[in-house]
Order: sequence, then structure tokens, then C-alpha cells
Amino acid sequence: MDPRVSPVLKQLGQVLLDKPVELKLAITCLLAGGHLLLEDLPGMGKTTLSTALAKSLGLSHQRLQFTADMLPADLLGVNIFDPALQKFEFHSGPIFSQVLLADEINRASPKTQSALLEAMAEQQVSVDGTTYPLPQPFFVIATQNPQEQSGTFPLPESQLDRFMMRLSLGYPGLAAEKKLLKGEHLADNLNQLLVQLQPSHLAEMQLEGRQVEATEAVLDYLLALINHSRNSDNGSAPLSPRASRALLAAAKAWALISGRHYVVPDDIQAVFAAVTEHRLRAGLRADGTLYAQQILLAVNPIQ
Repeated sequence: MDPRVSPVLKQLGQVLLDKPVELKLAITCLLAGGHLLLEDLPGMGKTTLSTALAKSLGLSHQRLQFTADMLPADLLGVNIFDPALQKFEFHSGPIFSQVLLADEINRASPKTQSALLEAMAEQQVSVDGTTYPLPQPFFVIATQNPQEQSGTFPLPESQLDRFMMRLSLGYPGLAAEKKLLKGEHLADNLNQLLVQLQPSHLAEMQLEGRQVEATEAVLDYLLALINHSRNSDNGSAPLSPRASRALLAAAKAWALISGRHYVVPDDIQAVFAAVTEHRLRAGLRADGTLYAQQILLAVNPIQ
């Protein structure tokens, strides 16, 4: 384990109990420069984890509650006429922060959801013909409730594809939930969290992650997994080149966190489901988790 990441994971483990793999995947996503989608039932700790991540990394953050009547201007900002200056001035919205906590993103209308697309893909937003760069680094950590719940709008496929990973936290174990009931955690005291990884060190690790080596054999294994999804007739959506790039970036970041500067097949397997299952189920809303597991079983690692 990279010693720079260990304190972050240790602190997050005191906030979200009994979820070491999910926490490591969340850090991996951010180190890889991706955006993170947390999907689960209400009350599972999605918003708590989002806030704890931002605080542990020392990044400016804003939480925005998405609602059905929310407009794109509520997210991006708006030009307001200043009578004294006789001109319009841009008043930035909450998206102008290093970490945007987009809470219950699928309760907003598709038009508002789509307002995030340019920001997530290009690190900038356009308002009334003017382009504004976003703070760096820029991460979107979004939460959403299951689609079968009332008052939700499905995320469009183009929006889903912008998220490098999708995680589902699930229920804690009984021992962990007992600690939760006894107050043996930091979830209710997020203001006490300390910065465990300075933003400058985060930027260094992101650069190191991009330089992690992936051999020809490892790339062939990754492409074999991607290609299997494209030749499958099980009803899942095929994985795009953006998905293959996200899978490689996530595998490199996982390897770096694990203390290595080279990728092995185990790194790809560790992040595969989180990177692909929301993409595999896109289109027909198939069971992406099941198909991700089937792909891993069908394709043998290249030696």
C-alpha cells in the first residue's frame, strides 16, 4: 500500500465502516482523474462518503441537492445585469469548486443532468457563449437513488459514460452496524476530519499514475475483455473506447495505490466491475453486474 494513501483510507474507514474495497475504489477513481457515481438506497452513507472524501483530500467542495425543478443555471451560474456598470456580470454557480457533490442527481430533469456533460468531459462550462474554466482538479461525486424509486429520471447513456466508476455501498455487516449504533465512528463529526493528502501531493500521484507501465500483454488482456463485450449477444451494451481508456487509467491508479509502478491482470480485474457495469447495463438496462462477472470469467489473463 502506498504510504501516502494509507492515512486517507484509514480516516475514511472510520467514517464508512466495513467498506475497505469500496473506499479504495473511490480513491482510485479520483487519482485516475475520473468522476464517481454512488448508487444505493437512501441512508447508506453516499453523501457522507462524498463529503469525507473531499475533506480528506483538502479540496474545496460544494454540495448541491438536485431536485425536479432545478435549472441548469442553478448549477452553472448566470449572467446578471449590473446597472452601475451597465453590463452583464457572470455569477458562478456551485459547479465552480474542486469537488462537486451532486446529491441525488437523478432527481433532476434530463436537461439539468446534461448541463454537467461539458464540465465533466472538458473541465469547463459555457454560459451565453462564453467559456469558463473550472478549478483544478475537478471531480464530480454524484449520488443517485435506484431508478425504481418515485421521482427519479434515468441518467442518459452519455451522462453515465462520463462517470469513470459506479459504486454501490450496500449494507454494513452487523458488527459494523453495531459500532454505528454505539457511535464508534466519525460519520456524525465530519468537521473533525483532517486533510490526509494535500492537493499538491494528489496532483503528484495523478501524474505518477499516468506513468505507471502497462505491458503489451496487459493491454492485450484489457482489450480482450472490451472486445468480449462487443461480441456478446446477452443484451448488454458494448464497451466503448472511452470505457477502455477509463479501465486502463483506473487499473494504473489501483496499481499505484497498491505500491507498484506496473499493471498486472489483477489490477484490471479489481476495477473492472466498477468501471464497466454501469456502461454494460446502459441501453437495455441489463444486469451490468452479472455481465461484468461473466466477461471476467470468460476471458483468461494473458501470461
